[in-house]
Amino acid sequence: MLTEDDCPGFSRGYRLQHDKVREQWVIQAPERALLADPIAVAILQELDGQTRLGVVIDRLAERYEAPRDQIATDVLALLSDLTEKRIIRL
Repeated sequence: MLTEDDCPGFSRGYRLQHDKVREQWVIQAPERALLADPIAVAILQELDGQTRLGVVIDRLAERYEAPRDQIATDVLALLSDLTEKRIIRL
């Protein structure tokens, strides 16, 4: 279970990259690319494998002037899904 004390980052072989041809952010993976929507991009750009998730949530809540609880719900849902798919590591 993902918590705000975790310091998630991309698993080996995965990274967030801007595809200039498509003009779209993608999660670059071995042998494939996954499209990332603007909300996912904002979250994934904050991940470095060293920063606690609580700090990431605080930054996003401040940047977008949104309720912290709402941001936390969105962040935890996205990263939990990507962790299950082994795109994100804790």
